[in-house]
Amino acid sequence: MSLALYRKYRPSVFADVIGQEHVTVPLSNALESGRTHHAYLFSGPRGCGKTSSARIMARSLNCVNGPTPNPCGECQSCKDLVANGPGSLDVIELDAATHGLVDDARDLRDKAFFAPVQSRYKIYIIDEAHQLGPGAANALLKVVEEPPPHVIFIFATTEPDKLIATIRSRTHHYPFRLVPPGILAAHLEKICNLEGVSVAKGVIPLVVRASGGSVRDALSVLGQLLAGAGKDGVSYEIAIQLLGFTDGALLDDAIDAIAAHDGATLFKTIDRVIESGHDPRRFTSDMLERIRDLMIVDALKDSASNAILRDIPDDQMERMRNQANRIGTANLSRAADIAAEGLTQMRGATAPRLMLELICGRILLPIGDNGESGMLSRIERLERAENIAPMSSAAVSSPARTAEPKETTGSAHATGEINSSKVEEAPTPVKEKESAPAHVPGNFDIAALRRAWPDVIEDVKKRRRLTWSLLSASAQVLAVDDKAITIGIVNAGARDSFVRSESDEILRKAFVDVVGIDRKIECVVDPSIDTNTPAARETRTSEAPTDKTLLTGAALLAQELGAKIIESK
Repeated sequence: MSLALYRKYRPSVFADVIGQEHVTVPLSNALESGRTHHAYLFSGPRGCGKTSSARIMARSLNCVNGPTPNPCGECQSCKDLVANGPGSLDVIELDAATHGLVDDARDLRDKAFFAPVQSRYKIYIIDEAHQLGPGAANALLKVVEEPPPHVIFIFATTEPDKLIATIRSRTHHYPFRLVPPGILAAHLEKICNLEGVSVAKGVIPLVVRASGGSVRDALSVLGQLLAGAGKDGVSYEIAIQLLGFTDGALLDDAIDAIAAHDGATLFKTIDRVIESGHDPRRFTSDMLERIRDLMIVDALKDSASNAILRDIPDDQMERMRNQANRIGTANLSRAADIAAEGLTQMRGATAPRLMLELICGRILLPIGDNGESGMLSRIERLERAENIAPMSSAAVSSPARTAEPKETTGSAHATGEINSSKVEEAPTPVKEKESAPAHVPGNFDIAALRRAWPDVIEDVKKRRRLTWSLLSASAQVLAVDDKAITIGIVNAGARDSFVRSESDEILRKAFVDVVGIDRKIECVVDPSIDTNTPAARETRTSEAPTDKTLLTGAALLAQELGAKIIESK
């Protein structure tokens, strides 16, 4: 039987303790200067090095060259107290969970006055110290406050607040913390190299995620994966299945469907989740975490991979940037709220699949949400359409001015009445806009339309693969006016295939869905298009529009909704 990894790689000196420099450096300095205390309290989450550090402290204190932060490793005390060593009679480890009674505390107190057998100090390491009963803690209080010169206490606990204040006040308190993902990942990769087992790309981040920052938990999980490794090492697929995480492809499919408002694909993805044996609760949790990642990508843009999301591969980061751009800030925030609320409701639910489907259904229906988040989602979608086809000043003039001719204004102020016949003859721009939303006059921004081109291509892909293959790498938007959108294709053969397959109708519907404008599609040959650069990357380099002088329809709607929110409050 092989030794567990968390025991095999347990540190024996402070230099080997990872992620706790804020504790190990002061303790090493105290040992170096000889300013050690008679009682210590090590607190922090499980598996972060509290008990190991207590043993290292005992080894450093009882070394023949000690107190020293660097035990010699050759004297009898160092050999006894090395990691996984036989132990020493002068270092007594007690678990308060099983030795927390008053009689145990009294026995410890009486034996503490006896001199150590062969070492400099008699050291008591009391693990899970918060489980000391009130009587036991009070029985120890006097000896902890004024111990014999050869006695040192080290308390270790995950809940320091439950330890009685009179003992806490007599100790030097060192709070341990969870190990950062980057440091833990590097440590696990080092251990994999020492074990001579290869792991597929993406496995180490899964182990780090499963451990929650605990080194012991991470080594336990890694040990399980290494034990079941085949000739080629640990595969990503096996790690996903053993650890219960959702396959990244399923998450990408779900998020892409949400971005495209494609309910059919989203519910088919949920069915694949269930059929593949994934837990709906875990899928919801992983989807919420993905939405959180998209919110970070949306906020930090290109610096997200360097600032926070360091472990995500470049291709996945590029995919997430595209997803974040297509969904939008307000919709991401609203989706996160719905997923978080649904995840809470799923605890103890008898039909978790039903809850997951309801969560996804709510995310797909922003119009059904009359709260502020739903309003923001609708405003955001309107603004995207307005950025593509900004309305002219004539189209956005206020309804009051259009409905009320100038000559009636004076008489209305003078007599308090309005000429009803003139009002009836006035045009009603709202109805005109509803009857022909696709032909709003104005100046169209070709740069904004090109920025939306990757999203249009993604929408085309869901409609027909043939059209998508013709456009994805060999086409670009050339021009747009109030009648047509002109698309350039790199060669005549592709252009002819586009026309014969009636792909213009597919592309027209995609433009309607993504940017909200309906135009005839004109297709011409343009050999100057660079086929080596994906269209999506090319459009992102286009200059953003600078003319912000016109008050758009989205801004009017935002003002109206803001006024309603203020009135309701």
